[in-house]
Amino acid sequence: MRNKIKEYYSEIPVRENGIALIIVLWILTILMVLALSFSYAARTEIYSTIAFRESIEEKFLAEAGIQRAITELFYHQMYKDQTIELEGLDVWKTDNTLYDIQTGGGACTIRIMDEMGKVDINAGSEVVLKNLFVNSGVQPEQADIIVDSMMDWKDPDDLHRLNGAESDYYMSLPVPYKAKDANFDTLEELLLVKGMSPEILYGNNEKAGVIDFLTVNSRQRRININAAPREVLMAVPGITPELADTIINLRQNSIIDSPQMIALPPESLNYIITGEPTSATFTVTSTGRSKNKKGGYTVRAVINITGQDNYRILSYKSPATTNK
Repeated sequence: MRNKIKEYYSEIPVRENGIALIIVLWILTILMVLALSFSYAARTEIYSTIAFRESIEEKFLAEAGIQRAITELFYHQMYKDQTIELEGLDVWKTDNTLYDIQTGGGACTIRIMDEMGKVDINAGSEVVLKNLFVNSGVQPEQADIIVDSMMDWKDPDDLHRLNGAESDYYMSLPVPYKAKDANFDTLEELLLVKGMSPEILYGNNEKAGVIDFLTVNSRQRRININAAPREVLMAVPGITPELADTIINLRQNSIIDSPQMIALPPESLNYIITGEPTSATFTVTSTGRSKNKKGGYTVRAVINITGQDNYRILSYKSPATTNK
């Protein structure tokens, strides 16, 4: 009997044993792939949750920065010509100075800019506008097109400037529209103007845009030298980079109340005003950052201070682009 059993099993083909082994290996491979897939999916979900949480935290930090800036603006309006202590800090400046606020779980950087320190696209000088574009990297020929087209966009007639554009040009575009023939209401309207591009307005990874230096709120042709950032100062005829730095250093400690204080060249005088800025409208840019993380979430708001404890938000962008 034993011999018969032995003979029976000895007759089973060896190849069947090989097939069984292959099947087992395939099953193990499939199980390993499934396990790795589940592991990858779980890890991706965890990372996504962490990124979402950090994004929400950064947004809240940025919004908190806006509220902090509004508080500082109330103090700024009340104590323009005095120095007070607020949590160890002086009255904040409104010339685009950077303030870095640290918290337990992150930080926010805040800039406040007086609208009188910007170039008003409705009332500002064409010369200053062109210089601002050229200094930001725009070719002079394209800057001429943009500035002339801006003037054509807001004037009431259909007459073309040398490099400008009126409704006939815009109506020939794939998506046609007419020139406004009225003042700009927002800075984003500039994207409708011939020659303008998002890269020029907002900037990119290689260069900053011009949006931070333009406004529709000052309604002034001249720029207040005590509020203008370096980029705007250098757009004024006659103000060199060295003179711009001198102006910024001088106003750290005192208000420039006359052109003679800094020996402004004659060609600059028609484009600037001195003295304490009287504006009640400011742009606040706040960027929230998680701890030890670059980048962040940016919110930009235009705030109008209407009283000792009242304000209006004229515009609010979240998230907002920021200059590099």
